[in-house]
Amino acid sequence: MDAIDFLRLQHHEMEHALAHVLEAADPPAKQTRFTDVADRLTLHIASEEQVFYPAVKASRTEDILLESLEEHLSLKRLLADLLDMDAAENTFDAKFKVLKEQTEHHHREEEEHLFPKVRKLLAPERLETLGQEMADLQKALDRRGEPRELVVDQTDAAAPL
Repeated sequence: MDAIDFLRLQHHEMEHALAHVLEAADPPAKQTRFTDVADRLTLHIASEEQVFYPAVKASRTEDILLESLEEHLSLKRLLADLLDMDAAENTFDAKFKVLKEQTEHHHREEEEHLFPKVRKLLAPERLETLGQEMADLQKALDRRGEPRELVVDQTDAAAPL
């Protein structure tokens, strides 16, 4: 699957999962659903920052990528805060809603502004290779266990481009 299709699919799946976290019947179920979302989001962010963004960096995408990295930093900070909270805390839902809204905004920006430019910049074969590289990285990070814990140490500054 090419990189853009891979990322779009993950955006759709993640937004679906985000929508169901707060629907959980009790705090333990909510915590379980949040943990799954946190792992998915962390893997997605890592593959964008380590594979996709460096590969598509060009004068016509740099401004979008820098903004995306700042959005990632905001998402990481929210994830780190939520990871320190119990789902039963009264501020968990409010903070989670902010995470959900910012994630959805970030996805829209990528899909509307970045992905069309990347389609013009990169050959289909290169996009296929990038898609495989991102999938491989996500599998490797997931095998290590608890990928969500990666964000805790990544909240001081945006990742470099």
